[in-house]
Amino acid sequence: MNRTRDSRRPRAVRISSAPEQLAVLDPLLAAARAAAGDVPALLELAKAAAATAPNPGEGKTAFLWEILASVAAVDVAAGRAIEPHLDASAVLAQAAGQAALEGWDCPDFASVHFDGAWGVFAAEAAGLRLEATAVDGCFLLHGSKPWCSLAAQLDHAVVTAHLDDGGRAAFAVDLHAHGVSFEDPQWTSRGLTEIPSGTVHFDAVPAVPLGDAGWYYRRPGFAWGGMGVAACWLGGAVAVGRGFRDSLLAAADGGRQPDQLALAHVGEIDRTLAALTDHLARTAARIDAGELSDTGAWSEALRVRGNVAAAVERIQTLVSQNLGPGPLAFDPVYGKRMADLSLYIRQHHAMRDDAQLGARTLQEDHPW
Repeated sequence: MNRTRDSRRPRAVRISSAPEQLAVLDPLLAAARAAAGDVPALLELAKAAAATAPNPGEGKTAFLWEILASVAAVDVAAGRAIEPHLDASAVLAQAAGQAALEGWDCPDFASVHFDGAWGVFAAEAAGLRLEATAVDGCFLLHGSKPWCSLAAQLDHAVVTAHLDDGGRAAFAVDLHAHGVSFEDPQWTSRGLTEIPSGTVHFDAVPAVPLGDAGWYYRRPGFAWGGMGVAACWLGGAVAVGRGFRDSLLAAADGGRQPDQLALAHVGEIDRTLAALTDHLARTAARIDAGELSDTGAWSEALRVRGNVAAAVERIQTLVSQNLGPGPLAFDPVYGKRMADLSLYIRQHHAMRDDAQLGARTLQEDHPW
């Protein structure tokens, strides 16, 4: 049995890059390990990652997803912290690149500076509504936005808001502006404890539009960003699988060889992760080749997200059944990873997303 392992040095998650390309991530991954649990340090990590990370669709999408997966493999919450910042960077680049402000007499896009830490707030919830009202050619935000992770510690955000005509649009907003207030999220979760998501209130807050009504959702980057989240989930699953392998090797070193069930589960985890990384590699290549730049992008995002989410839950089940209650009770790294990952993948809407994919499949939007 190959007992080569080194749990001290964070390892990158490979999707398609050569090992020497992934080696450049070593300093970032070491910083992610050092920043675990420290929110200001995690936000500095997000800004550092954005300085070198490519945007999706620019020829290095797989490498972007390797950054996200690799950081999440070190610490799931670290991946959860950097992903929105990188997504906001991509949204701003896409908005600027397609003359998003054409027809709206608002401040120039150049007035939005990508300084500080950014979030992306696009969730909706019953009883809460954020509206954007046109005033003298510009926009003011009124109302409340739910599920705004780390909002009180961020500098800016891309937010979606309802328009007077019934549509929705995206806006860049300064979270330090007068009229912005943060509700205590009363975060009781045992997962992602350092990434609380609460409600932000806006009272006549100026906002810069990013695209026209519906642009945020129509752009292929919406689907690409959704797959970036799945890359973080993948990184968490890789970390769970790696930890399981290491625990079996450590037990073997102590004289306890893995039984057939443990070996079968390691084998299932191996082929599952291999299939996932292959799927992401092919999808990233298609994005960079311009093959997923239309309405088909969202169907592929639903496939990627659904496959990764199902695999995460399966891998967590296999590992927890094999290892039993011990590490959940006494191993803080393992316990945190499992709790963080369980909460994070609930961003996937499970059968509702499958139903959406099924409807698109009946409309001939399928590869088979």
